[in-house]
Amino acid sequence: MAAPILELKGIERSYREGEGRLTILKDATFSLKPGEMVALVAPSGAGKSTLLHLAGLLEAPDAGEVTIAGRACGRLSDDARTAIRRNEIGFVYQFHHLLPEFSAEENIMIPQMITGMAPAEAKQRAGQLLDYLRVGHRASHRPAELSGGEQQRVAIARAVANAPRVLLADEPTGNLDPRTAGYVFDALEALVRQSGLAALIATHNHELAARMDRVVTLDGGKVVPWKG
Repeated sequence: MAAPILELKGIERSYREGEGRLTILKDATFSLKPGEMVALVAPSGAGKSTLLHLAGLLEAPDAGEVTIAGRACGRLSDDARTAIRRNEIGFVYQFHHLLPEFSAEENIMIPQMITGMAPAEAKQRAGQLLDYLRVGHRASHRPAELSGGEQQRVAIARAVANAPRVLLADEPTGNLDPRTAGYVFDALEALVRQSGLAALIATHNHELAARMDRVVTLDGGKVVPWKG
């Protein structure tokens, strides 16, 4: 059985609220294995985004540990965490956040070139990803010239451009109509299964959540199985 690629162990996270503190996560424990798709379903304000930020090393926990590929990451320096995010973690958000002045292809090339990849090689991989996600014919178009579904597929391609091992998605189909959302999810699922990515996907779409390997929620600051 494959070892988890992402583990959260006894995570605690709270924020200052007035003169007190608001506890969001309390002894939260969770693991994600290669090739696994897990849905995170919880009401707004329950802490989904906080959990994703901690898993993606965008925040540090107050207590507990975040482990990626067996490496404890919660107390690393900002530079070390940035390097891990760049190489091991891909992010997809509800809004695509593509750079408007660059083409779809260039948006995917940029994160690869930041890591030192040659432009020609980055261009080739960008083309392969766009073709795989069935938007290769839109490679030269800027985000404003793409449909919502096309923009989100380009955002997915950008997220996996550096071949990360963990994909974290926060409502990736939330801005799309049901038909387009289903198509984007199909593309995302195919990519995860083919590449062996480990994916944690926060969603309010229960139909899409039911298609994943398992569904979890947040209850009292803990990660627990979702009962439906």
